[in-house]
Amino acid sequence: MLEKIRSISLNPPLVLTLGFALIIFIGACLLSLGIFTRSGQSIGFLNALFTAASATCVTGLVVVNTLEYWNLAGQILILTLIQIGGLGIMTLATLFPLVMRKRIGLTSRQIIREQLNVESFSGLVKLLRYVLYFSLAVEAIGALFLAIVFVPDFGLKLGLWRSIFHSVSAFCNAGFDIMGNSMVDYRSDIIVNFTIMTLVIVGGLGFGVNAEIFSKKKRKSFSTHGKLVLTTSLVLTVLGALVFFVIEYNNIYSLGSENLGTKSLVSLFQSVVARTAGFNSLNLGAIRDSSAVLMLMLMFVGGSPGSTAGGLKTTTFGVLFAATISVIRGEESVRIFRKKVPTETVLKSLALVIISIVIVVGFSFLLSLTEDFAYIDILYEVVSAYATVGVTRGLTGDLSNFGKLLIILTMYMGRIGPLTMAFAFGKKQKKSKLEYPDANIAVG
Repeated sequence: MLEKIRSISLNPPLVLTLGFALIIFIGACLLSLGIFTRSGQSIGFLNALFTAASATCVTGLVVVNTLEYWNLAGQILILTLIQIGGLGIMTLATLFPLVMRKRIGLTSRQIIREQLNVESFSGLVKLLRYVLYFSLAVEAIGALFLAIVFVPDFGLKLGLWRSIFHSVSAFCNAGFDIMGNSMVDYRSDIIVNFTIMTLVIVGGLGFGVNAEIFSKKKRKSFSTHGKLVLTTSLVLTVLGALVFFVIEYNNIYSLGSENLGTKSLVSLFQSVVARTAGFNSLNLGAIRDSSAVLMLMLMFVGGSPGSTAGGLKTTTFGVLFAATISVIRGEESVRIFRKKVPTETVLKSLALVIISIVIVVGFSFLLSLTEDFAYIDILYEVVSAYATVGVTRGLTGDLSNFGKLLIILTMYMGRIGPLTMAFAFGKKQKKSKLEYPDANIAVG
């Protein structure tokens, strides 16, 4: 028994995988209690499990309206799960040792390195301390800006609570809201929109990139990783906003009746939050199918490694895009910002894309067999769950029990990451000393 526990502790991906599962289970057990609901009635274990998984995996899909169904205690519990899921189990677990200036063991460092998606142990504790302090500071600042609008609208206590809740939810890229209809009522408010967007962007860039931004003044001193994250994020956000604006400009059910300023603001907001934060400032069920496809692509790419966001990741997309350009140009190696990308990185990116496509297509196919909805809406739901975005076209509450279980699994796999799960449960392969001859295979 002790040997088994020891083998688990020496496998960081397995610790993270089981750790998230344990937090979700504990959250589900608590949320299934009637003391957390306004009515005093239990939501049922399956729906509690769905809510706990969505919060811990910082997704935002809900089977009931968060404002109307959960009381204050329930909302606090959900926000706690969001904070744990966003910052990571091990990050918060080491908070006490850091404050007490205790030494963090090697095993814990290995798990933290896996969680933050960094390559070396060098400066790991310093980065961890930065993650904790930076996150709390950004969330506090975000809450203060939101309070400028929410306190006058809802009073001091309720206004502050809603400011804190939405600041944490936005920074953790969760998308949970206690407004009742997300940010639809504030679609024209510049302070609310830009505060939420800034929190989502900062949370989705990755803690390592944020550390570079706030510690280095010149762009040339940025790492290749940092440059790729910032460039890809900017291009996707701007292009997404422009295309959404053009498609929905005359759609009377979405942007058609709004003025030019609101149309622009809503388009930018939807482009930003489509990258794994499930807020919305208009009825997504009313947007055109072409806009839904656009958002599917943005959701699938998602945020950046080592962040609170999910999805394929901007760097994965960037590496494969650069590899494609290299093939077209007939170049022997893949280069990004005058640096050569290792073949191992390209292959890992390709593996991530293939696995993600198989999961999304496979799960959406299974749901199409059991759920009576249009396939694009089902695909939208699955991609939203896998990329931990949390936006929906109105399906979530009407899913069958099988559908809810499948979406729970999708959210879990999306938050953990397919390769992390593979490393957690797969057997380590020893390097072979044999060299095989090259295979001559025609492709294309």
